[in-house]
Amino acid sequence: MPTPVKPVRADAVRNRALLLAAAEEEFVERGLDASIADIAARAGVAKGTVFRHFDTKDDLIAAIVETHMIALTTTAHRLLESDDAGAALLEFLTVAADRRQQRDVSFLMTASAANPLVATLRDDLVADVGSLVEKARNAGAIRADITGTDVFLLICAPVHVVEFLADPPPDLWRRYLGIIFDGMRPQGATPLSMPAPSWP
Repeated sequence: MPTPVKPVRADAVRNRALLLAAAEEEFVERGLDASIADIAARAGVAKGTVFRHFDTKDDLIAAIVETHMIALTTTAHRLLESDDAGAALLEFLTVAADRRQQRDVSFLMTASAANPLVATLRDDLVADVGSLVEKARNAGAIRADITGTDVFLLICAPVHVVEFLADPPPDLWRRYLGIIFDGMRPQGATPLSMPAPSWP
């Protein structure tokens, strides 16, 4: 007879959510040197509560990254059902860039790149982006030589570009997303000088 699954207590779910939110804020403010004690204090829980949810600091970082990956994958899945493949791809890039604008956790993604679950979620996201790109290509919305890897690598580009300015307007990244997406359109396309890279 199978062992009954023990229900997760509501306070445990709440504490985990508080910890993830507090940890993300601490890491964004202090970098990877943010301490577990400070994270616990910000979340309003005891330090031991952190370790009841996450065995190590690395596990906590990976859990933050996983929430972002899952959110983007959920968006991609929804947009794959769209009848307008070009608009769907543009919307995905807009959502992804907007999340990056609101909070840059790319350094956490780099720090957790070796985590097996993070790696799997990242590869799943790459595959979903590839499906969005394939649909847009087949619909003639983007040029035939654009790949999913190309688009995945461009996700952060609009926001990264404006970071070179001292005090950019909050939505300036949308201008550069427009330029990038127009560069994907087939109208006026010329051959690219290099082939697309393969995803590792």
